[in-house]
Amino acid sequence: MRLLRSKTIWGLLTTASVVGGLSLAYAQQDQRGATSYLPVDIKESFASIMARMKKAKPEIEKKHADLLGARYDLSNRPAKDATMSRGKPLQEGVRIKLPSGETWEQLASMSPAEIQDKNLFPKGFYPLPHPNHPEGGMVFPKFEINEVEKQEARDLTRFDLDFDLPDHFLPEFPPPIYLTTRPDLGDVSQGKLVTIENYYDLFNGILNPKQLEGLRLLVTPFAQQQFNQTEDRRSEKPSRGVACLDCHANGHTNGSTHLAGDVRPQPFRHRIDTPTLRGVNIQRLFGSQRVMKSVEDFTEFEQRGAYFDGDPVVATKKGVNILERGSQVHFMAEMQELFDLPPAPKLDVFGKLDPAKATPAELSGQEIFFGKGQCAACHVPPYYTDNTMHNLQLERFYKPEMINGAMAIGDGPIKTFPLRGIKDSPPYFHDGRLLTLEDSVEFFNLVLETKLTPKEKQDLVQFLRTL
Repeated sequence: MRLLRSKTIWGLLTTASVVGGLSLAYAQQDQRGATSYLPVDIKESFASIMARMKKAKPEIEKKHADLLGARYDLSNRPAKDATMSRGKPLQEGVRIKLPSGETWEQLASMSPAEIQDKNLFPKGFYPLPHPNHPEGGMVFPKFEINEVEKQEARDLTRFDLDFDLPDHFLPEFPPPIYLTTRPDLGDVSQGKLVTIENYYDLFNGILNPKQLEGLRLLVTPFAQQQFNQTEDRRSEKPSRGVACLDCHANGHTNGSTHLAGDVRPQPFRHRIDTPTLRGVNIQRLFGSQRVMKSVEDFTEFEQRGAYFDGDPVVATKKGVNILERGSQVHFMAEMQELFDLPPAPKLDVFGKLDPAKATPAELSGQEIFFGKGQCAACHVPPYYTDNTMHNLQLERFYKPEMINGAMAIGDGPIKTFPLRGIKDSPPYFHDGRLLTLEDSVEFFNLVLETKLTPKEKQDLVQFLRTL
């Protein structure tokens, strides 16, 4: 029933194409949606919507869980010698499952055309669908939901959907906060999640009044597509909405997911893994298509567009927050630009390893990073970004395929995110499809055709952990 409703709204594919492969359906379907707009005048009552979607929830979640289980080893295998900044162990090892009978070395020896022809591209390297792609929307990890409800009595639970990835693959919670203006203080979070309830006590005397006001706005909930007062919400009770730092917890990330609002029809939208706000002061491209060139532009766009799946018409109905550019937007942007990258004690002032502090494996990994691995072609020190975009052309490796309502095609140009502090920000890639650093190394080794040895891959992971 949910699928049929989504098709009516978005002009989606035939039922056969959604549940099956795409070789025939891709040729048959209309690449344009029936409309670019979300429905505004909902004719179904909220009680009916909620009952219908609650009933559909078990089947939807089982289908997605089966997809994750087929792609990944989701077991909890923490590294014994590597943690995030506050001490949460990193998950180690390659978690992507290979096609039966294949090895990473065998795959790396094949050309992209051969991998595509034999359908051997690992499924975990395909785009990752939203937990319910035809529906989409913001979904929060349970630990975030629990803490916000404890502090604010505001419930971010969706009645139709739960978050999908296990907690051990997500960033530590709550994450530490480092400020560019006060590096001498180290972590200023006091081990707490910053919310509207505590932001003033935590930061009064550290931030100036303008920054405090920016932080207040970042932790103030405003109406959002799934969390609002209307019958077309996905919270059981009418909701005050969502705050910027509900996803960007403590100016970092908690792994919350959403769909990019800039593509139609629905199957072509990309899942988004919430990026960290640490280091946005050195970045120059923002938004899923990177068309915004300042944090101010992005802040305003988030509130007016991205919060509502890119539809300003439905935003008006649900209570869009119109920010004043000269003060509110500027104050929020300035606060975001204060979130600093975590300390990296083994790096020198140029962003490279200090040989006196690094291990042989880390030094070897650095050499691979700047040499055979070709990582530095995009990730340039000291922040390990070139502030531009690159197209990996993944369509070389697989044919278009419908996966749980998401169209798996090439990703197109993707922003070069900074690698500084990368160990604190799992899962990886823009949609979170890569669960570990080891998965990321295997992905780029195959896609860039660098043919690294097992030892070179291990050393590269050791270097990435130092950043």
